[in-house]
Amino acid sequence: MKKIKVLMIITRHNIGGAASQTILLSAYLNKNRFKSIIVKGSEGKDEGNMDDLANSKNVKPIYIKELSREISPRKDLVAFWKLYRIIRREKPDIVHTHLAKAGTLGRVAAKLAGAPIIVHTFHGNLFQEHFNSSQSKFFLNLEKLLMRISNKIIAISNSQKQELLNYKVGDPRKIACIPLGLELEPFLTSEHNRGVFRKELALEEKVPLIGVIARLVPIKGHDYFFEAAKLISQEFPSVRFIVVGDGELRKTLTDLVTDLGIEDKVIFCGFRKDLVNIYADLDIVVLSSLNEGLPVSIIEALAARKAVVATDVGGVKDLVEHGVTGLIVPKQDPQKLAQGMTYLLRNPQEGLKFGENGRKKVYPSLNYTRLVSDIENLYEGLLRKRDSNRF
Repeated sequence: MKKIKVLMIITRHNIGGAASQTILLSAYLNKNRFKSIIVKGSEGKDEGNMDDLANSKNVKPIYIKELSREISPRKDLVAFWKLYRIIRREKPDIVHTHLAKAGTLGRVAAKLAGAPIIVHTFHGNLFQEHFNSSQSKFFLNLEKLLMRISNKIIAISNSQKQELLNYKVGDPRKIACIPLGLELEPFLTSEHNRGVFRKELALEEKVPLIGVIARLVPIKGHDYFFEAAKLISQEFPSVRFIVVGDGELRKTLTDLVTDLGIEDKVIFCGFRKDLVNIYADLDIVVLSSLNEGLPVSIIEALAARKAVVATDVGGVKDLVEHGVTGLIVPKQDPQKLAQGMTYLLRNPQEGLKFGENGRKKVYPSLNYTRLVSDIENLYEGLLRKRDSNRF
């Protein structure tokens, strides 16, 4: 039986949910039924990458250095031509793109190269917060055009699917919701690692740790987190605020912390691979984002049974039920963010209850095995539909 060949194209394998998805899908799609190939571009210098995960799964992407997040007419044209040639050479049954740049260049290249089926996954919402209003309108209109050549669009949360429907990007029948799937098993036993991270920081067990795990980029809203941290420090001077991640705003944010007078309260850790150890020692995990698809840090935190405080954006409500699996606060509101963290500091038993409920929310429903099954079913359904239309 001929295997179904899937060519996945992703702008870059920076640290995050999108890269995890392509790597895990390539590694775990049924090898008896599917052959998968990944094409990836270049990460930014401060973004980090997920090469370790790819190597551990024996996933070896095709690399196009000109494919990157930044808009560059010359590089984009070269990347487009290389994508077109790869698709023509590989003759995939399905081209599946991830992230905005790959979704634009990849889908057009796939259409011109004669790919039978074109799928795109949205991992965030380009139409809010990323750009000014005129740029957002341009990308919305571009997506409406790209929808016409797409067989299926995947939203990674029900909230995101509803947003796409509200924007009227195209035929609602083309839009499906398939949530993220992650390797959550290590986080289920993270408490066994408790104390390792604290020992590294030379912090006692009684010192409360509040963490945010996200790239240091504008969309993640770290400035609001730090403003909230200043408010909390006035009542809880022993609290330490852990920042895991790196990015273009590193210096801006370290300067902000100094200006706020909380440099002795905040610990910047950069990118870390030992997230299981870090979650084990955090008392509260915070998401301060302005926009999200389905936040990986919240999924991991809930799997590790941690109390979470998250802004009311994107797919957060698909994960966090206010007062049941965590607390939801308005975005861009340091006072409300601080109130949420303060409540959990004062009521640690509530945080434990949220953590227990949160694990049930995300596991096993957001484990990678469910993702793989959903995607396999989607691919096979699209191929059956194509074959039936031939007759």
